This record gives sequence, C-alpha cells and structure tokens, in this order.
Amino acid sequence: MTYYVFIENEKINGAGQCKVLNQDILNIEVNEEIYNNIEKYIYQDGEIILDPDYEEKRAQEERERIAQLYLTRADVERGIYQAKQMDFEDIIALVTQLQPEGLDIKALKIELKANHFYRGNPYVSAIGALLGFSKEQLDKFFEDGNYEHLLV
Repeated sequence: MTYYVFIENEKINGAGQCKVLNQDILNIEVNEEIYNNIEKYIYQDGEIILDPDYEEKRAQEERERIAQLYLTRADVERGIYQAKQMDFEDIIALVTQLQPEGLDIKALKIELKANHFYRGNPYVSAIGALLGFSKEQLDKFFEDGNYEHLLV
C-alpha cells in the first residue's frame, strides 16, 4: 500500500492513500508508521520529521483538558465531606483561622457559591492543597467524580 502526507503552506495538512490532485498541495510518500502516527510529525526543510516538541505539546494539551474538567458544587462538597468530613462552611472557618497567604476569604466565599467547579480554577488547587490533596488526587477526582481518589 502507498501512503502520502499532504503539505500545504509548509505544514502537514492531512494524509491519505492516494495523491491529492491540487497544485497547491505537495504529496510526500511516507511509510506506514508515519502515516499511522502523523500527529507526531512535522514538515521541516522539505522533510517529514519527528516533532521534537511533540511530547511537550501533548502534555500541554492534557493540562488544558484537565483544567476544563468540572464537577457540580454538590459533587465537590460531597467529595470533600466524604474524604475529610468537612463541608464548605468548615473550609471557610479553616481558611479564616489559618489565613493562608494569597487566599482572599471573601473571594473564596464567592467561589464556593459557583454552580460548577473547574479543575483549572486556582482556588480549587489552593483549597485542595490546604486540605492535603495532591495535584494527582484532584485531577483524578475531577476526572470521574469519585471521592475515593481524595482519600490518603
């Protein structure tokens, strides 16, 4: 079988098993490995090469995906309660008592009234850390809503 990568404006713009008959598109024949993993490659200096930034790009995309995960207010409060026997009122009392740097208590009260809690919200990370949850625990909790990820 023959495989092609299509180059348009000096960038990869797809792949296929037959040439594109368009004078604006360069067809480069590639092996099956490149064809099946085209997202790992870039076009540079007239060649298809492994993207040296591929892993970092994927890691960034994953961070962005996780930041967009969200749970409802009830899901979050229920999860914290099941893991730490604390509700949002207890968290406000704890923050008021400890007065951690960078946490505005009034802003926190507003955040705790939100209908949805996004993993990327800095208050989620700050309160999570205050309660002893690791980044990985919070990521997993927001992934599937299972409070057991919050148990130490």
